[in-house]
Amino acid sequence: MKAQWFNSVDQIGEAKWQAAIGETHYPFAQFAFHNALEQSKSIGDGTGWYPEYLLVIDDDDSPLAIAPTYLKTHSQGEFVFDWSWADAYQRHGMRYYPKRIWAIPFSPVTGLRIFSHLDPKGDDVPFSHLYPALAELMTQANQERQFSSWHLLFTKPEHAALFAPNKDLLHRISCQFHWFNRDYHDMEHYFSHFSSRKRKAARKERDKVTKQGIHLTRTVGNELTAAEIDFFYLCYQSTYAKRGQQGYLTREFFGQLAETMGEQILLVQAYRGEETIAASWCFFDDHSLYGRYWGCMEEVDCLHFEACYYQGIEFCLEKGLQHFDPGTQGEHKIARGFEPVFSHSIHYIAHEGFRDAIGNFCEEEAESVREYHQDTHALLPFKER
Repeated sequence: MKAQWFNSVDQIGEAKWQAAIGETHYPFAQFAFHNALEQSKSIGDGTGWYPEYLLVIDDDDSPLAIAPTYLKTHSQGEFVFDWSWADAYQRHGMRYYPKRIWAIPFSPVTGLRIFSHLDPKGDDVPFSHLYPALAELMTQANQERQFSSWHLLFTKPEHAALFAPNKDLLHRISCQFHWFNRDYHDMEHYFSHFSSRKRKAARKERDKVTKQGIHLTRTVGNELTAAEIDFFYLCYQSTYAKRGQQGYLTREFFGQLAETMGEQILLVQAYRGEETIAASWCFFDDHSLYGRYWGCMEEVDCLHFEACYYQGIEFCLEKGLQHFDPGTQGEHKIARGFEPVFSHSIHYIAHEGFRDAIGNFCEEEAESVREYHQDTHALLPFKER
C-alpha cells in the first residue's frame, strides 16, 4: 500500500473517493459531506480549517481508504477541548498552532476515522491495524513541518485501544449520552421500560408541548424546500447568537447537503399554527441517527426535549435504527433514556515535557470521567434490568 496527501476533495475526485469508501453508509464519510464543507467555504481560507486528506492506494493505484485530517490555527468546533494546552504553550513562548486533527469537522460523533471499502463498518480486526500505521505517517508529516501535535477525535473504542502499545500517544476519555434501541416496538413500549415516576414525567413533557399549541413534523432532506432550509439556518445561527457567537457553517453548506445527500438528512420542525418556530437537523444511516444542530425563534417549555430527543427516538423506532447519538454534553438527556458512554481521543504531543504534563492531566481527568460515568447510571429512568 501507498499513501498520498491531498488538500482538496476535488484533487481526489468523487469517483475515486467513493471507490475508496465503497459501501460505507456513515454520512460523515461521504464525498458529498466533505465537498459541501469545502464548496460552501465552511472550511478553507480564513476559517482556520485547512483539509489534508490521506488517501491510501494499492500498488496498482486502486483507492483503498481515506483518512480526513485538518490543519488548525485554533481549537474551535472540535469538542475535545485543549484550550488550556494551547495557553500553556503560549506562556512558555512556544507555538501550539498549527496543529493537525484527525476528525469530522464540527461533529462530535464517534465513528470511523478511516473510510474504506475493505472495512465499511469499521469492525474488521485485521484492517483496523491501519490506524496505527497511518498515525505513524501523521507523526512523520508533523515532524517534517514542526507541528506541535496531532489529535484523533471521537474514534471508536476498539480503535483507540490499538494505540495502547505506543507510549508516546496519549489516550483521553470523556462522557456522552447515547440512546440504544433495545427492541422497542414504539414510544409506548419504550416508556413502559421507565419507572412509574419517570414515565409520567416523560409523558407530561410531551403533553406540555402539545398543550402549548405546538405540533411537529419530520421531513427527509431531499423533500425540503429552500424556504425550510432558510428557516432552519436562521434557527441554527440564533443558537450561536444567544452566546454572542456566529455559527461555523454557511447556508450554502446545508442547501448543498439537502441536494446531494438528502436521503441521509432528517429535519424536525416545530409549528405554532402555521408559523414555524424551531428546527432540528440530523443525519442518519442504516444503523444510527446523529443529532447535530438545533435552534428556536421562540422559547417554549420542553420543546427542546421534544424536537431534539423524543422526535429522534420515534424516528429510530419507525426506521429500525439501533442507536441515536444526539451530540456532546447534556445531563438533561439522561432522564429521556440516553445512557452514558465513553468517547475516546488519541493525542500525539511532539514536545516531550508537554507530553508528560498533558499525559498526567489525561490520567487524572480520566479518573473523574469514570466516576461521573458511573454516577450517571443511577439517574437513568429505566426500571431495574
